[in-house]
Amino acid sequence: MKNFVEELRWRGMIQDIMPGTEEKLMEGPTAAYVGIDPTADSLHIGHLVSVMILKHFQNCGHKPFALVGGATGMIGDPSMKSQERNLLDEETLAHNVSCIKAQLSKFLDFSSDAPNRAELVNNYDWMKGYSFLDFARDIGKHITVNYMMAKDSVKKRLSSESREGMSFTEFTYQLLQGYDFLYLYQHRGCTLQMGGSDQWGNITTGTELIRRVLGAEAFALTCPLIKKADGGKFGKTEKGNIWLDPERTSPYQFYQFWLNVSDEDAAKYIKIFTMLGKEEIEAAIAEHAEAPHLRKLQKLLAKEITVMVHGREEYEKAVSASEMLFGNATSEALKSLDEKTFLQVFEGVATFEVPASTLPAGIIDLLSVATGIFPSKGECRKMIQSGGVSINKDKVTDINAVITDEHVIDGKYILAQKGKKNYFIIKVIK
Repeated sequence: MKNFVEELRWRGMIQDIMPGTEEKLMEGPTAAYVGIDPTADSLHIGHLVSVMILKHFQNCGHKPFALVGGATGMIGDPSMKSQERNLLDEETLAHNVSCIKAQLSKFLDFSSDAPNRAELVNNYDWMKGYSFLDFARDIGKHITVNYMMAKDSVKKRLSSESREGMSFTEFTYQLLQGYDFLYLYQHRGCTLQMGGSDQWGNITTGTELIRRVLGAEAFALTCPLIKKADGGKFGKTEKGNIWLDPERTSPYQFYQFWLNVSDEDAAKYIKIFTMLGKEEIEAAIAEHAEAPHLRKLQKLLAKEITVMVHGREEYEKAVSASEMLFGNATSEALKSLDEKTFLQVFEGVATFEVPASTLPAGIIDLLSVATGIFPSKGECRKMIQSGGVSINKDKVTDINAVITDEHVIDGKYILAQKGKKNYFIIKVIK
């Protein structure tokens, strides 16, 4: 068996670990779980560290459980939150759970006959029939209020300047999460819970509950919360989260996110978010250091994680789209872009609208009269003659060229290029 803890350690993926955890895992195949609250119908890259931990866990021969919190998701975890989150209804949660399982299947083996195949569990299944009185009597008596108040997630909320404070609903969250660990320990043989470092208090409530109820030993391991080198929040852009769902964050945007991380972050992220081995990663970091301007490390990182999440075909499309602005992309590659990606690639590019009746039009009239891309016909003519004008990535060499409906991409757009870097979109209005 591979040493799971050692694998995480060199990757920088361990924040806290309960004494004895590494020794326990080296005794033989072990079952462990990570909890995910289904607050949306897609995971975002903030979830990926925990998911990658489960992937490494399975890869090292252990059995991973992904717990989707259909019950706890109805309450909301107060950890690292400044205010209480909105509660979701049962139907929404059920939809979110099914979507999340489909995404997890890209990382974990749920379907093989292997003894350590992954399993998805939903704490709503064991909480829905548990009455409040029974829970208070069976579980609540084992954990004191003093113990719960000492947790950082509770202390921070109670000492904050927020007038709302913390509701009883949120206060019970750590007890419910603790019971999840107890239940999975008893019914699925899970002796280890893993998660982000903000979960340490909730996880150790579970190990304490197992000790008090069963007199047994359970273990805990957390990974650090990922931050950017500049101190900014990881996974956030001006437009919000980077999601795994291609409808929320397109494969092109997803690829671009990783492609544009700093050198320092790339060296850290490639250890955390890929399955590449130590030697390969160290070689890639060393090669990048010799020619940082080529961004080979970012390209390798973006490739590995985009293929893992979206598949090789979408990765290749994203690379092709990325070359539109700065590479030698062809008109065929341009026309292969779907409208959404086309608009993302050329986001912020000056756009001119022309009625469909404008076409067919001479190239000079279109670029200098109908749109104003060129201030005069003379300047347009000179640039065409010097080879500085392209339509849809095809260089225009004839000053008498005619632009027709056949040049319109997706029935809406014509891409004009002046010089090497100046792009313009001509939107044809029908």
